[in-house]
Amino acid sequence: MEILNIMQSRLLLVMLIISFTSCKNEVESSDEDQRWQNHVQNTEIIRDNFGVPHIYGKTDADAVFGLLYAQCEDDFNRVERNYIWAIGRLAEIEGESLLYSDLRARLYMTKDEAIENFNTSPKWLQDLCVAFADGINYYLETHPKVQPKLLTHFEPWMPMYFSEGSIGGDIERVSTKKIKAFYGDPEHVLAVNDGFITPKDNEPRGSNGFAISGDKTKSGNAMLLINPHTSFFFRGEVHVVSEEGLNAYGAVTWGQFFVYQGFNEKTGWMHTSTGTDIIDEFEETIVKDGTKSLYKYGDQLKPVDSIAVTLNYKTANGIMDKTFMTYRTHHGPITHANEDKWVSTALMWSPIKALEQSYTRTKKSNHNEFREMMNIRTNSSNNTVYADADGTIAYYHGNFIPKRNEKFDYTKPVDGSNPETDWNGLHALEDNITVINPPNGWIQNCNSTPFTSAASYSPKKEDYPKYMHSFPENFRGIHAVQLLQKADSLTLDSLIDLAYDSYLPGADVIISGLLDASNSSEIKSQDVKDALNLLSKWDFRVNVNSVEMTLASFYLKAYLESNKIPSMRDNKKMSRLEIFDYASKMSSPSERLDIFETAVNNLKNDFGSWQTPWGTFNRYQRNNGDIFQEFNDNEPSLAVGMASGNWGALASYGTRFGKDTKRQYGVAGNSFVAVLEFGDKVKAKSMLAGGQSSDPNSPHFSDQAQRYVDGLFKDVAYYREDVEKRASSRYHPGKINTF
Repeated sequence: MEILNIMQSRLLLVMLIISFTSCKNEVESSDEDQRWQNHVQNTEIIRDNFGVPHIYGKTDADAVFGLLYAQCEDDFNRVERNYIWAIGRLAEIEGESLLYSDLRARLYMTKDEAIENFNTSPKWLQDLCVAFADGINYYLETHPKVQPKLLTHFEPWMPMYFSEGSIGGDIERVSTKKIKAFYGDPEHVLAVNDGFITPKDNEPRGSNGFAISGDKTKSGNAMLLINPHTSFFFRGEVHVVSEEGLNAYGAVTWGQFFVYQGFNEKTGWMHTSTGTDIIDEFEETIVKDGTKSLYKYGDQLKPVDSIAVTLNYKTANGIMDKTFMTYRTHHGPITHANEDKWVSTALMWSPIKALEQSYTRTKKSNHNEFREMMNIRTNSSNNTVYADADGTIAYYHGNFIPKRNEKFDYTKPVDGSNPETDWNGLHALEDNITVINPPNGWIQNCNSTPFTSAASYSPKKEDYPKYMHSFPENFRGIHAVQLLQKADSLTLDSLIDLAYDSYLPGADVIISGLLDASNSSEIKSQDVKDALNLLSKWDFRVNVNSVEMTLASFYLKAYLESNKIPSMRDNKKMSRLEIFDYASKMSSPSERLDIFETAVNNLKNDFGSWQTPWGTFNRYQRNNGDIFQEFNDNEPSLAVGMASGNWGALASYGTRFGKDTKRQYGVAGNSFVAVLEFGDKVKAKSMLAGGQSSDPNSPHFSDQAQRYVDGLFKDVAYYREDVEKRASSRYHPGKINTF
């Protein structure tokens, strides 16, 4: 009888637990459904004639709900993938080769820690994170034919993993190859990266930002060029408005709830990749005490934090899992080892503050407010070029900059057992490299040195620690300064012309060196003679008809493949300017001519003639909505007259070859581009590579492709009356279009 009573009690307890859980789930589901309906009622989406979504919400949370819903309409595939990567679950859909990318994400934050960050966020930020999840989940609820690859329900803690919208975020510079070597099975080699990846197209990921004061514009109002260089289709173009003061237009990284590059009526902001040193490695001296791991810190032995992390991964036999014991010190997670030293990698990881800065940036109305936002100091991987309606232009080189003891070389791992190597907080904003309203009337940054950002009014190198800057000058920076020094009475159209100027300073350098070599050597090949004669007349400008550009491109490619350049031969790091300088001046004339003859022969082999126009070789093709395109010379494509930023092209066009193609196809560079001018009303023009939608059946899949190739910008519809004039559809999320 006693046993029976015990069994009945346990059964009752189980039933109560099931009942409680069921009720709880029903309440949560009911709450979610009620939020959805409230958002739907308070949110309207108007698509203009280019498919750009203009989202109007009663509250900021309503606007975020509509923004994520609209993003999913345009490219759910990229929204989902960004979060699969960010939260560390790629191996579940792509296999074991991505296991250490997932582990890298979890080294810096576990799921429990992400949830804790969400729970301790300010109420307004929690509301936006909930609205983010609601927008995506409501899209999935109302589009049952959409089949997620993995994430069938999004959670409000997920943005904590994805708090900043730059391409190539800080965490991607941490080597998964080294993580695998430390945490993985040494007998099983996986396809992992070695930290900061050089993309296959070899195009420099970065951007151009120009801020122009009213002294240099025809209207007397400040202007801004927003010209990020990213992978194609990395961001969508959006306009998001609320009755709580939000009215931001620009580019949004898929899956995020803030405009990353853009403007409102009073301020505009543009991010370029920074050369500021923001990541450091600390070699830890590990001491074993039985089963415990300790690390030396001064005269102390401190315990190493250990956290078990279990990851799933796809195999041919189904989903498997692997558990890792991960380690952290106060410097950061242990990411690898240097001989007997464990190495912790410190970087900016403050998701709540980063999200606060990313979102509040979009609502500032003057430079004082913007500067106050910049004082949050979590915009770690970027510089900021700024302009506003009051006429202020500004430049912030970096933002998150740890204070360091300058007697140590932080470009190499430092001794973590020495407390003197610790970061000593962050540099105050006023200590950072900054330019505000320089008398020359313009500011530029093209991922190059900040010390040419404002001509003679640029900051001075000797005034700042070495770790605040590392990027050298590049051809884009040289090109920008040349143009801006001559610029005057600029309009939006002439600013576009300036940003698309076709001169290539890199071609000027490397081809001039080749022509010098031809004057000192006998040339036997008639084709080489004829090609050199054509190059001797070149003005170093590029367009679709330029045979000279094709010759220059094949020449540079042959040089890079020749193993003659010291950086290729000796693994010596050289800047792009140094590589071009070697090929132009330091190499022997015979070497240059031999390589050029190889280039001419390669061109003849590929196209039947060395007289191949640039547009025949340099193409744009988008076959489908896949994230990774497979290119095909037999499929339709467009001739493109732009060139790589490596040559100094401001309108950057990075390319790669397909599996069996002779032509090269665009994959990166100019993607979303905008120019804007402040005044009584803000005016802007924009460009998006291809189109707004990833669906080949959408009219907005390729409606901007030819415009992109031709550099033909569209007028931005910012004010409600202009949006309504150009409306092609108008609806509430989940509802049928009213048109």
